[in-house]
Amino acid sequence: MSFKSSKIAIVGVGNVGATTAYTIINQGLCEEIVLIDINKEKAVGEALDMQHSIFFMNRNINVHAGDYDECKDADIVIITASVPMDPNATNRLDMLSGSKRVMKSIISSIMGSGFNGILLVISNPVDVMTYYAWKLSGLPKNQVIGSGTTLDTARLAVEISNLFDLDSKSISAYVMGEHGDSEFVSWNTATIGGKRLIDVMNDNTERVNEESFDNLREQTIKAGWEIFHRKGSTTYGIAASAAAIVKSILFNENKILPVSVYLEGEYGLDGVYLSAPTIINNTGAKEIVEINLAEDEKKAMDASSDIVKSFYEALND
Repeated sequence: MSFKSSKIAIVGVGNVGATTAYTIINQGLCEEIVLIDINKEKAVGEALDMQHSIFFMNRNINVHAGDYDECKDADIVIITASVPMDPNATNRLDMLSGSKRVMKSIISSIMGSGFNGILLVISNPVDVMTYYAWKLSGLPKNQVIGSGTTLDTARLAVEISNLFDLDSKSISAYVMGEHGDSEFVSWNTATIGGKRLIDVMNDNTERVNEESFDNLREQTIKAGWEIFHRKGSTTYGIAASAAAIVKSILFNENKILPVSVYLEGEYGLDGVYLSAPTIINNTGAKEIVEINLAEDEKKAMDASSDIVKSFYEALND
């Protein structure tokens, strides 16, 4: 009897990559993790540190530093590498020029190994970089996924749960579109315990006070920047969201997550990577779920598409 071991390669072992690896180890999601970084000594050091932690975990995992040739039989390759963000930055799209060069080199090396698994892109600007990775890789669209607004959705749930003193997992609301300033919330489909959030807000004016949907969206957008400008990067939230995507793939969970996926007619859009609720399983992006957007939400989705697409031309030079 033979068993197939699950294997993940992580490209980029900075704050995000290392924390993602450790989160996957802590949850015992796979049998093997390969850490790949241009700074090989950093990758070796992180791997050694994680190896020692496994003594205290519930599952033995083979974690080691490696090179791109080890991507060949990986189930998932997670790309976190990108150029450092300017400390004064306020827009992830400002990273495009440098990140494009990095992504082109990475995808060439990954695909040169013979890789045919699922690419999970975390590198910012994530929607543009996911599209670029898909174009360069030649992989089917379902096998190239961006982390998208998965973390933004969690941030929104935390904001709403704080407002009503609830467990954030009791909130069902999706942040969609670009992972960036043009992202929007589908308030039309948002619920708390099966009750529409719009009705909950209207029925609890004393508890809500001056809070508004616009404020909640603004707080969600700013949350990442609040962290970035204080500690230089966001790590735990994005690592946990990446682990959730990985778990749904490796465990074939068919979980619905708002990841960045290639739209081909969904929401009336075509040829663009944006975040939308998507069923994730061992095939990658199994199916995009088209929820009922209000008219202003549909316009926001269109606006996000226009913004992201406007950067595609810059990928060709």
